[in-house]
Amino acid sequence: MPSPTTPPSRIDVMREFVPGSPLVRHLGIELVALEPDRAELRLPYASHLPTLADVVHGGAIASLIDTAGMASTWAVDEPAESLRGSTITLNVEYLAAAHGRDLTAVSVAVKRGRSICFNEVHVTEPDGRLVARGSVVQQLG
Repeated sequence: MPSPTTPPSRIDVMREFVPGSPLVRHLGIELVALEPDRAELRLPYASHLPTLADVVHGGAIASLIDTAGMASTWAVDEPAESLRGSTITLNVEYLAAAHGRDLTAVSVAVKRGRSICFNEVHVTEPDGRLVARGSVVQQLG
């Protein structure tokens, strides 16, 4: 636990950010697991997510990938000297339509520099079917 003069760790900041972010909350994204260099998030299927019939809108999936990449970037146990960060690059590949089911994103930080982190994200349905994958480059500070 941080003291009054010690900033919280980046991983603790992310545990608070995900449920507190207005967009994340609107989409319904939930933080499932957070450990060093890895984040797992869930996007429960809801009636406001489809683009047509029960097909989840690609923008919702892209937001899930972006949020997961941000979470794995911040998933380190070091002091958060600054709460600033931004996505530099977001790449999404849609591999299959996501039909009316919850989606899970697992993001892994594959390379860290001093302020830049490269993440790979896979989005699957409950049966493990891969529906999208992406890469997220985040800058901290």
